Amino acid sequence: MTGTSHTSDAAPNGTATLPGMCLDALRRHAKPDALNQKRGGEWAHIAGAEVAARVRAVALGLAAIGVRAGDRVALLSENRPEWSIADLAIVSLGAVNVPIYTTQAVEQVRYILSDSQARVLFVSGKKVYRHARLGIEGYGGIERTIFFDAEDAAGMPDALTLDELERAGAERDLEDPSEFARTLGAIRPDDLATIIYTSGTTGEPKGVMLTHAAFVSNVLAITSALPIRDDDVSLSVLPLSHIFERTVFYVFCWNGVAVYYAPSVDQLAEYLREVRPTIMTAVPRLFEKVYHRIMKRGMSAEGWRRKLFVWALETGRRYAELVDRRERMPPLLELQQSIASRFVFSKWREGVGGRLRFFVSGGAPLSPALSYAFLAAGIPILQGYGMTETCITSANRPEDNKVGSIGLPFPGVEMKLDESGEILVRGTCVMRGYYEHPRETAEVLDAEGWFKTGDVGYRDEHGHFFITDRKKELFKLSNGKYIAPQQLESLIKQSAFVNQVIVVGAGRKTPAALIVPDWETLRAALAESGGAKEATAAAEGKKFGRSDHAALSRDPAAVRLVQREVAALTATLHDYERVRRVALLPEEFSIDGGEMTPTLKVKRRVIDEKFGALIDEIYDGGAAAKDE
Repeated sequence: MTGTSHTSDAAPNGTATLPGMCLDALRRHAKPDALNQKRGGEWAHIAGAEVAARVRAVALGLAAIGVRAGDRVALLSENRPEWSIADLAIVSLGAVNVPIYTTQAVEQVRYILSDSQARVLFVSGKKVYRHARLGIEGYGGIERTIFFDAEDAAGMPDALTLDELERAGAERDLEDPSEFARTLGAIRPDDLATIIYTSGTTGEPKGVMLTHAAFVSNVLAITSALPIRDDDVSLSVLPLSHIFERTVFYVFCWNGVAVYYAPSVDQLAEYLREVRPTIMTAVPRLFEKVYHRIMKRGMSAEGWRRKLFVWALETGRRYAELVDRRERMPPLLELQQSIASRFVFSKWREGVGGRLRFFVSGGAPLSPALSYAFLAAGIPILQGYGMTETCITSANRPEDNKVGSIGLPFPGVEMKLDESGEILVRGTCVMRGYYEHPRETAEVLDAEGWFKTGDVGYRDEHGHFFITDRKKELFKLSNGKYIAPQQLESLIKQSAFVNQVIVVGAGRKTPAALIVPDWETLRAALAESGGAKEATAAAEGKKFGRSDHAALSRDPAAVRLVQREVAALTATLHDYERVRRVALLPEEFSIDGGEMTPTLKVKRRVIDEKFGALIDEIYDGGAAAKDE
């Protein structure tokens, strides 16, 4: 491949719709490895022409079982090539894709199917189907279920395999070779392409209606702003049900990027080494896990190796901060950074494949400390921004990457702040509205097309936008001062002791924090200081389970250690913002536990209710150690 970029400002003729754009790109780039999946320990490659042919066959197969333009077709699967093939086939008919997360709660599966009135369901296999079965059966309106894994369709009522659907489509194609082109040509840019349901942090999910034009305009805008090339390789690990990864797939397809699918984060380290991506999207949670793993490994070294690691981190931080502020680099620091890069940071780069040009991060705020650490290691993270209702609206650029910001708006996207500091967005990429919810639509989308994001922040003198918090998540202390919990959480996450953190304290005198520790790091630090029986035993090689986590979370020495670090990290804030009290939790916040949405957003209301007694205990002085 030549490594060229495509930077046209408008869609060429015939590509003003989503399937038109993607099918044109698949044929134009003619990649031998357009889509890739690991099967039986080996990577299987699907050429662009084959992908386009399969999309055509699946679309005509859907037509053969009665799917027509405007019909809703649900898609329930982990990341794999069939997800993208089915997606493009659905929209090629003018039908509407309704994606569902594999981790979605059963009652939400039923609600989404019922609310959208889906007629047909694509599902990867029996494991995913079993998880959602009660929701599917509770709806009762699915006429046909199409399984990607052929062996899993056996014995299932009204089930087809994807292979059978493709064969039916191929036969229909032979009978009328012009049908697919006619169907494709009948789609208009303003037609509905998808209904994506919000994560439901504040109630029932709402169906976001996005048109073909919304996606096409967003793809072209992103392409014009970021250096995405046809010799790039990407690893797709975020759920394609999410607007971020799904839009990114269309961007990669349009630009000829080879896409490798990772079905879950469990195999991420292995896949990074094998695929060696050059560009990749991720969420802050992934970076946090990688960073803490690196910190754990580096700090567990002994003697000069540990000293070198600590020195490299400090050198890299100073270097990255000067780069971020565009300040002059002292020659000595530049020399020190080159030494740190060669002996320490080179291993970080190898860990992500050794040829990554940049990450794009979205979905949640990214800690500046993480940004600086990866920037120092030669792995820039470009933080971006978008919502289900707006597609992807802004991002930092490789040549203009401002740590802590969500970057500059993409061409054709308008962003501004209202008098309260809320960020408003306008552009073709903004939703048509919430499906069957006109009142809720009117509350967030005004007559001039400005969408109220619910995020508050500011814009610097260079036009970069910064988010301080969600408008609804700001809470007031008993002294009348407002707290932005996401800002505090971002600071606290810099601690190697912290795995997850939620700041609480509405109506209280000061904020406090619920923290899920990084158990290994905490036990090692306690063992080193001679504190906590559990930690000392851990240092002697004994294994620990959940019950031991529960005991350690209540140990005063453990609480004090974390509390001191959190107090130090928030010491530069206003007095009323400082976090001086913490409680340690033995279990992670999770989707199954009900504390997180399928997009890994925290349900603060659920946490306030679930841990209400513990929060009271913190302020009564029982759960947290006394202030130092």
